[in-house]
Amino acid sequence: MIVSWAFARRLLSPAAIAVAAGLGLWQLGGGLYIHAKAALAQALLSEAWADTLSGSGEVRPWPWADTWPVARLRVPALAVDQIVLAGSSGRTLAFGPGHMTGTAEPGRPGHAIIGGHRDTHFAFLAQLKPDTVLRLQRPDGVWRHYRVTGTAVVDVRRARLLQNDGPSVLTLVTCYPFDAVEPGGPLRYLVQAEAFADTVEVR
Repeated sequence: MIVSWAFARRLLSPAAIAVAAGLGLWQLGGGLYIHAKAALAQALLSEAWADTLSGSGEVRPWPWADTWPVARLRVPALAVDQIVLAGSSGRTLAFGPGHMTGTAEPGRPGHAIIGGHRDTHFAFLAQLKPDTVLRLQRPDGVWRHYRVTGTAVVDVRRARLLQNDGPSVLTLVTCYPFDAVEPGGPLRYLVQAEAFADTVEVR
């Protein structure tokens, strides 16, 4: 009992408490930084998207950016409104969801794939249910409506996602599981949606 009390006293020493508090604040700060960066980026991207809609091509949201807005994604039921970027590298996904190069352009015929991080921009994927309506705006201002048709968890070492022919299909992709401690891993959560027939509007 004396040894246990001595150990407890060491744990409760001012130095130990300061170290524990510092580590906690560091972890909290890192998490808040990621979310703050994501939110700030979307504000800057919204301005770049407005310029894109006015006819400017490949509007870079900040001078050193190596990506640009290619679409706007809205989920009215969840109050989601995000700008989609060109490319899906880790650097791009830190600022917003990204369109996978080599797949159909968002809102066009074919299969478009958009990826995002499970703990920031695409955390809402966990809440999407069949028949949820998604809206996707193209650079020409046209909105195309999609309806969620299903979800799946796949292993990227075995699954094949690319398919560019046929009707307008949209797949949203993020890492899985949503509450994983370590980033990455082979599992992906997919939400697939199909475009409504004849439901486009210019706005």
